[in-house]
Amino acid sequence: MRQLMLSALLMSLLAACGSQPTKPEAKAASAASSNGAATKAAAINPLNDPHNILSHRSVYYDFDKSIVKDEYKPMIKAHAEYIDSHASAKVQLQGNCDERGSREYNLALGQRRADSVKQLMEAAGVAGSRLSTVSYGSEKPRALGHNEEAWAQNRRTDIVYQSE
Repeated sequence: MRQLMLSALLMSLLAACGSQPTKPEAKAASAASSNGAATKAAAINPLNDPHNILSHRSVYYDFDKSIVKDEYKPMIKAHAEYIDSHASAKVQLQGNCDERGSREYNLALGQRRADSVKQLMEAAGVAGSRLSTVSYGSEKPRALGHNEEAWAQNRRTDIVYQSE
């Protein structure tokens, strides 16, 4: 009899372990599901997909130059096609320089860099009214070092979508 009662008690304890998840567990599962949906939504947006050329947003330049290198032209063309096919897309092209040169010179060079990307986008069919340019000169460095590696990262034009 005692073994029977012990067995019944053990069975009821095991049955209790197999019950429905508590509310915090259900909330965690729901949150994980929501995060998965957010991740899928981000993956659908080609601007955020690291495997898509549109996730690349910077054009880099040689020292004291504003001519776009051939290696960046396919990326600029892809952005131009994206802008052209999305009626609400507007872009700001932000020209930047390294710390060398006077403030005035760097502002002018940054503007030439932003304008060079704008010209390529307009040539690819984007209306100029959907593109704006600004020069930050050396005011917004990406890298803070004082060497060629840092300067190379700071000589750039960034493509910034206004919706971001």
